[in-house]
Amino acid sequence: MSTVAPSTGIENDLAVHADDSHGRALARTSFHVLLSGVASDSHTWNLVYLDKLLQEAGCSVTNVGPCPPDGLLVDECASTHPDLIVLSSVNGHGAIDGMRVIRRIRRVPELARTPAVIGGKLGTLGAENGTLAPRLLAAGFDRVFPDGSVHGFLGYLGELQTKADADGPRLVGA
Repeated sequence: MSTVAPSTGIENDLAVHADDSHGRALARTSFHVLLSGVASDSHTWNLVYLDKLLQEAGCSVTNVGPCPPDGLLVDECASTHPDLIVLSSVNGHGAIDGMRVIRRIRRVPELARTPAVIGGKLGTLGAENGTLAPRLLAAGFDRVFPDGSVHGFLGYLGELQTKADADGPRLVGA
């Protein structure tokens, strides 16, 4: 028997509806990305660009915006249960803010394994900015795109979307 999942606010993104053996609704929503700047970065053009890029790649996007306090960003991640967390910075302080906030995100049990990436201008060290990626990975990011590589990012996004499709529907309202 087919049922409609409880309202998630993204009904247009529901692709599959079914019941599990306990009558709970199963739904595969489009791949959900939480997009945000970092606390010290007030730039918005990068977030608008990435928002559109992610939508064109078939994602639903929660765009937190620029300058989110760390607590707000962690709360948004916890309440929206994204398939991917994307942090973007263009002011050169992304590594400092990113390391701090990813540690807080990883302390939330339901976010401990959520894929998270950071990209853009992550430091102000010039040629030594290359030393930032290993530190960001060690802090908890799954991928780092220090050059803002759109092709590399889209490749990783495609891998995650393929895996999510293969994993099948998610339990909604358990």
